[in-house]
This record gives sequence, structure tokens and C-alpha cells, in this order.
Amino acid sequence: MAQRGLPSRTQTVAVGIGLVAVAFLVFWLSDRGFSAGRADFMYLADAFLHGRVWVPLGLPPNAPREGVNDVIVIGGRIFVPFAPFPAVALMPLVALVGPVTADHWETGINAALAAAVVGLAYWVPGRLGVRRVSGRLFLAVLMGFSTQAWWVATRGGVWHTGHLVATILVLLLIAEMFGRRRALLMGLLVGLAFLTRAPLALAGPGLALWALRHSGALDRGRPLGGRLRAVPWRDWALLAAGFAPALALFLLYNWARFGSVLESGYGLATLPPWLEQLRDQGLFSTAHIGMNLDYLLLKLPTLTAGFPWFRPDGLGMSVLFTSPALLLAARAPWRDGRSWVLLATAVLVLVPTLLYYGGGWLQYGYRYFLDSIPFVWAMVALYAASRHRGGFPWWAWALLGWGVLIGLGGVYWAYHL
Repeated sequence: MAQRGLPSRTQTVAVGIGLVAVAFLVFWLSDRGFSAGRADFMYLADAFLHGRVWVPLGLPPNAPREGVNDVIVIGGRIFVPFAPFPAVALMPLVALVGPVTADHWETGINAALAAAVVGLAYWVPGRLGVRRVSGRLFLAVLMGFSTQAWWVATRGGVWHTGHLVATILVLLLIAEMFGRRRALLMGLLVGLAFLTRAPLALAGPGLALWALRHSGALDRGRPLGGRLRAVPWRDWALLAAGFAPALALFLLYNWARFGSVLESGYGLATLPPWLEQLRDQGLFSTAHIGMNLDYLLLKLPTLTAGFPWFRPDGLGMSVLFTSPALLLAARAPWRDGRSWVLLATAVLVLVPTLLYYGGGWLQYGYRYFLDSIPFVWAMVALYAASRHRGGFPWWAWALLGWGVLIGLGGVYWAYHL
């Protein structure tokens, strides 16, 4: 039976199911007319099913091929430089319908993945103490329609599908962090996220801090001996054990492709000349920090006289402009150590992105920040949970409305940039 003023479980679930259905429809209507022309993960999944780590030449037009960017051509074989787990996740579908059909279904697949993001962003806040349906709806819309999740779902292609898969994995990770906190499972989820978006490996130290915070080892009210005995050595070992298979597969995959466990392929991929010049300064370098901070925090679109009255340049836009409701993270309960650990994890994951040469082109907003956003989003959820029954003030809804409006603009610019 529902508590007074709160919905029943049945009502909460029904709203969630309806939300996912509507989200799928919105995402599919947004992306169904756009073809990225790069369903690399479908053909890589087919390669894995046939015991290969490379894609043969001469496949259908949307397969990775010579003469395009972000592929590696060695000895007449095409190698996909991007992290492989999305292809692994697609293997059952590709085995059932084949890579060409899966390629044709890509817009629907991305819409389904993005709808899953929205569904998880509605469910997970319950683990963080958000009881109101309105609060959960706010957080689900924030994640799905006021971040670059909408843009990457619309654009599709090998560059963007991984973002959706990674966001699903990180939301599942956050659910476990605020749930049973099974260290082995959390390590496994970080490993899979790493095999999807490499910067997410840096969530591992954040999880170590999470385990330490929950162990009591930081409790100043306990004697020193008790604090030392509380250090979560077992949980740390299980986190490492959960992550280890992903690391081993990553090294083995590199060796199978390039004969070196340390060659990921990102330094070998074909690029347009201007990006190649940036990469020549270093795949990861402090020389790129200024550029990435500009794309993340400062860059704004150009105002225009006609519809839609602004124009992005495809290099990036400030997260303060595209997703202002994320600023609610600043109101997280800072006396709660979990807020600090989430912040630290978001920053750790952001570090390799700020050092990376790529910048995220072509993008609307700063899509690489999607790796960190779930942890910032969880801080927003903690803010909601700290309020009476998990609601949001009116001005927070205004910030969310702005972000959704900018996200809708991204659908237009996906077809016109």
C-alpha cells in the first residue's frame, strides 16, 4: 500500500513503462530519417561470430571501408579502432538477422538503447531515495533529453552507439552502488564500460573510494585500530577481480589485431588533416586541455536571424548552455560523503577526455562529457532525495525545460550541420 501522498508501486511502474514507450517513439522519430552510414559495430559483431577481429573488404556500403575516417587498413583488412563491447552486445542480434539487416535496423536499435537509458534514469533514483514520480520523471528527462544522449541517438553510427551502451552500463553501476554494493559485480560493470568507452576505467578508483567510505574506515569516531581493521581489502580485491577479465580481453584484442597489447588502434586510425595535426601533438596531451575545456564550458552557438535562431559549428557547446539542470548537482548534500565520491569519480573519468586530441567532432554540445554525466546526474538525484519526498522546485523545472528545448534543437541540427 502506498504511503500517504506517494504513488503505489503499480502506479510508479506504469508511469515508467509509459515513459519508456514515449521515449522510444521520440528517439525513433528523431533518428529514423538520418543515416550515419557507419554501422561498424554490426559488421564487427559478424566478424566476431566468424572468429575474426577484422572486417573484410567489399562488404555493403555502410560497413567500414577504405577511404573513410576512423578506420585502420592493414594488409587489405579493415580494423575498427573503437572499443569492442557494443559489438559483443550486438552479437546475438547479428547472429539472428545478419549484419546487413541489423545495419538497416540501426535507427531502431539506437532508439531502443536511448529509451533504455531513460527507463534506467527513471528506475535508479528510487535506489537513491527519490520517491516522488515527478522527481523520477525530472531525472529521466534530464538524462535522456537534456544531455547529448538525444544527439548521439539521433546521429547514430559507430561514434555514438557506444555512448548509449556505456550510459546504460554506468546507470546499472550506480544502481548497484546505491543497492547491494556487490564489489565483484561493480568491478565487472566498470570493466564492460571500459570496453565500451575507455575513460570509464577511471571509475574504478572512484569505486575503491566508495567501498572505503562505506567500510567505516573513515569514521573519525572510531579508534585508529578499528579504522584500520575496517579497510575494505576484500572489496578492493573483488573490484579488481571483476575488472580483470575486461583488462585481459582488452590486451588480448590489441595483440590479436596489431601484435602489441598496448596498441589500441586510436593512434592508427585515418583522420581528416586538421584532426591528424592535433593527434600529432599527442594522443593524450596537456596541449589539448584548453581546447576541451572551451568545448565543455565556454563555447556557445552563433545567433542567427532565422529559424532556429542559433547555429552550432559542430565542435562543441558549453554544458552550461545545453544541460543547465546539471548545475543542481552543486546543491547535493555535501555532508553526505557519497556526494564527494560521485564528484571525484566524475572528475576522474573526465581527466582522459580533457587530455584527448579528438575534441568530439562532429558534436552538438560536448558528447565526451556523457562519460561523466551519470555521476553528476546521481548528485542531482541526491539533491532531490534530500528534499521533502524527492521533489524539485519550479526553477529547476525551468532549467530542465531550457535543456530539453536545446536538445530538440539538436534534432534539427543533426540533419542540417
